[in-house]
Amino acid sequence: MIGFSHIPVMLEECMRGLALKDGGLYFDGTVGGGGHSYEILKRTSPGGRLIATDLDDNAIAAATERLSPFAGRFQIYKSNYKDFEDVLGAAGADKLDGVMLDFGVSSFQLDEVSRGFSYMKDAPLDMRMDPEGELTAEEVVNGYPEESLFRIIRDYGEEPFAKRIAANIALERKKGRIRSSAQLVSVIEKSIPAKFRYGAPFSRKTFQAIRIEVNGELDGLEKAVRGLCRRLKAGGRICILTFHSLEDRIVKNVFRDLAAGCICDKSLPVCVCGRKKEIEIITKKPLTATEEELKINSRAKSAKLRIAERAEEYN
Repeated sequence: MIGFSHIPVMLEECMRGLALKDGGLYFDGTVGGGGHSYEILKRTSPGGRLIATDLDDNAIAAATERLSPFAGRFQIYKSNYKDFEDVLGAAGADKLDGVMLDFGVSSFQLDEVSRGFSYMKDAPLDMRMDPEGELTAEEVVNGYPEESLFRIIRDYGEEPFAKRIAANIALERKKGRIRSSAQLVSVIEKSIPAKFRYGAPFSRKTFQAIRIEVNGELDGLEKAVRGLCRRLKAGGRICILTFHSLEDRIVKNVFRDLAAGCICDKSLPVCVCGRKKEIEIITKKPLTATEEELKINSRAKSAKLRIAERAEEYN
């Protein structure tokens, strides 16, 4: 689709991390414009197969067009990656050779004014990744109780001035419904002391928090990552790109738990818990974008890549 563009973040690092092989079966749960998917199919030719999901109709159309040279080797479903069990069932797939998840909002979604994701351009408060979704940012801002807004902005945005922002939103909406991103930015600006408004986009954390709430981005994330790890064949790899600390923390904790193996007291002569190591963590610390990549794609700045491999004992 003309106009949809999304530069795949840390492309080479992801492809190396997946340890791609011809004939492998791969799952891209956040296909976006198809950048990572294209390289997966290209580098697993001629027999590699891809199953992908996305909630954005524009993304699906763009990815379908971009992947057209590999017709017959890929299937894209309009679905949340968290529903991977249903998707893989519909695709007739069982174990996977690799999983790719990129949790970043695409450049197209950020730049398309009507979607309302960006605090830098005035637009209706929408922020839905799935345009058919019921909940919008406008409904969150105007309909949620002040205490709920405070919790969301504090927890999802990690915003130190969350209480003041929530209180001022509640005051402002008494005058009239807050409908645009510019109105919301104005409220946020009033809530943050002047000395903290410079050197960084002061509205970013609040917009991030509301976007996460609208799209339920953290709901079921832990369960999905755990389940996808368990869908891997022995030696299969999972690569996950996160763009804020909340997602990264969840991924890190799931990986750490699955890699733990036996948790018995070391004083016991034999294991009684029965736990086995399910994955090997490939990246002890997350990988980040190189300086060269940041020069051409500033949106990679906050990206963190974690990679794990299914343990051989699960063969």
